[in-house]
This record gives sequence, C-alpha cells and structure tokens, in this order.
Amino acid sequence: MEKQSLFYHKRNPAIDMMRALTMLIMIFVNDFWKIHDVPHYLEHAAYGEDFMGLADVIFPCFLFSVGLSIPYAIEIRYTKGYESLSTIKHILSRTFALLITGVFIGNSEAGLAADTPYSIAIYWVLMILAFVAIWNDYSKVTNHRIQGLIPIFKIIGVLILLYLAISFRGANGSVFSSNWGILGMISFSYFFCATVYLLFSDRQKYLFYSAVILILIAILKTPLKAEFGGTSILNLPKGNFIDGFIALFHIGNGVLTAFTMGGVILSMSLAKMEKLSKSMQWFYIILSGLISLAMGYFCHQYWIVNKISATLPWLFYVLCISLLTYTLMDILTYYNLTGWFKWIKPAGTSTLTTYCIPYLYYAASSLTLITLPDQLTSGLPGLLNCFLFAILVIWTAGLFEKMNIKLRL
Repeated sequence: MEKQSLFYHKRNPAIDMMRALTMLIMIFVNDFWKIHDVPHYLEHAAYGEDFMGLADVIFPCFLFSVGLSIPYAIEIRYTKGYESLSTIKHILSRTFALLITGVFIGNSEAGLAADTPYSIAIYWVLMILAFVAIWNDYSKVTNHRIQGLIPIFKIIGVLILLYLAISFRGANGSVFSSNWGILGMISFSYFFCATVYLLFSDRQKYLFYSAVILILIAILKTPLKAEFGGTSILNLPKGNFIDGFIALFHIGNGVLTAFTMGGVILSMSLAKMEKLSKSMQWFYIILSGLISLAMGYFCHQYWIVNKISATLPWLFYVLCISLLTYTLMDILTYYNLTGWFKWIKPAGTSTLTTYCIPYLYYAASSLTLITLPDQLTSGLPGLLNCFLFAILVIWTAGLFEKMNIKLRL
C-alpha cells in the first residue's frame, strides 16, 4: 500500500476541475424550473422516452467524480496514521450526514402544506443554518471562545432539524419521510464503493468483480425494450428473496453505484499507470471510453436510453462521457490551461456548500416576492439567467469559504 499511498497523497487537480464543472452545470439545469421553453436536448428525458438530454448526464458524472475521490480520501487517511476502524467510522458518519442533508432537501422539494407553521422559505433558511451549525469545517477557528461554543452550535443545529422533521407537512399532507433525494442516492453509492475499496484495495481484482456484479444486476433487473417483452430478464414476483437481498445495499438496479465504482477503478488505474507517459495514460483512458461507447451502442439494441429507468445504454454512454471529460481536464492541467478554473473553483472545493446555496437564494426570492420579468424566463435569455445564477451561487460559495463557512462531512 505504500506506493499507492504516495501516489494518492498528491492532489489531483483534474478531479477538482471535473467536480467543479459538473456542479456548475448541475446548478444550471436544476434552475430550469423557473423558466420555460427550454430546448429538449438540455432537459431530462421523460419516463419511458428513449432519449438522453444534458440534464441526464450531469448527476451520473458527479457520481463518477465521487468515485474518483474515494481512493484519494482513504489513502490520505492512511498516510496520516488513521487505522481501518477509524476510516470505517468516517465512512459511516459521512454516509449518515449525506443521508440527513439529502432527506431534508428531498422532503422540501414538493412544497409545504398551507397549515405548516412556517413557509418553505423559512424551512430552507433554518435547514441551511442547521447544516452549517452541525457540519461546518471549524478547523480554522482559532478564537478559543468560539471554539468553546462549537458543541453548542451543533446541538442547536440538531434541535432545529428535529423541529423541522416533527412539524413538517408536505403539500399533500404527508409527514416527514425517507425521501432521500439526490444526496441520499449519492450517499448509498458512496457507502457501497468506499466500503468495497476499504476491503479490497490490496486485492484490486475484487473491485473489478464488484463492478461486473453491479452490471450483471442491471442486466437482469432493467426492463428490456417493448419488442423484447418490456420486462426485466429476472422478472420475479414482488417480495422475492433476491430483490430483498439487493435492497439491503440500497443499490437499486446497480447502475448508479456502477458510476461511482467506475470512478474508483479509474483512480486505482491511474496509480497503476503512474510510470507511463501522460500520452499513454490518456490513450488508455480514451480507449476505455470508446469501449464503453461501443457497449452502450450494443446495449441500446435491447434497452432504451433513459435516466429515470437507469438503463444500461445510459450507464455506458455516460461512462464514456465521464472518462473523456476527465481526460480533457487532465490534459488542460498538464498543459497549464487552467485559468478558467479559478472562476468556478469553489464548486470543486466547497461542493456541498455550493449545492445548498441555491436554496438560500430561492428562500430570499420567496420572502421578498421578487420575480423575474417574463422576458428573462424563456428561450435564450432564460438560459442565460440560469447560467448567471449558477455562477452567482459558486461565487457565493467562494465568499462563504473566505468567511470559514464550508460544509465538510
């Protein structure tokens, strides 16, 4: 493990760049709800539609970047002297924190009932304040008086979340539920892949076996095209043992977790290819992307491309995009063509903070009743509006980071 630890100890800026670019586009497409006349090629495909828009690519690319970071995070802990038990606790606590943040965001996205004792804007403000109180990175706090208050901040944050969970009533009258949202899906994929890496990083063939198992699950459990019956190959009655066993790991049909495992395998492969020239490394990564593209084309004969159904062609096509995007970021890093990155860097270094900030702006808009003129909510002006909003969110995250406000799970 010593050689890999030394490799992973070096920060890989290409990962930060890919994560930041992905987050920029994620905020951009997530803001489409406030505009209309969005070109279909930028939107999500509808359920059952054989299509993949830009919005369908972003989330899996982020899952891929999560996987890229896992070996670095774990190996750096080893170089700092942390033992496996400590790392297991870290993985569990990080998974739990992502689940909590995900479930509070996920429950809020459908709106609140009229008799809820606060507006959705107040909910979002209290939610973000609680997140910061509990999970802020307090490592740079030097004032001893403030350091003594940190446990109190955390307790207050927990109490706020408990109040929101107990008093929450959804728009349809529902109570607070296990609606994990995007962050919840990330947490399950992270937990599975981080645990597998922790167990088998010294027997790396088992990481490949894990990826193969995830793909096999997807092959067996993803519904085929209508001309091939429209059902999955393993179409067992509900309540069967196999589905129950798979559900224990919260991996669905395996596709979302496979994106994260793909990132883990790429980082692991980079360590193996360390002595190769950069051009040869890029060659092998691009070749892997082209193989993934070919596999996507083959699978497309039997399954549709659809994000909601998490189909196999969607998996392989986006894996190709992820591999090529990483290669591009690494090429730009190698030739020092990274000046553009400084404008969106906080999205790569304060990612969770960046993800949460839009809810503060949406809350401010709701509380102040500020709305955009119709001319800025459709067509090209609307898209420009969403893009500038994404930039504003990232710059706000950078400002918060300078104020030592940074969510760190």
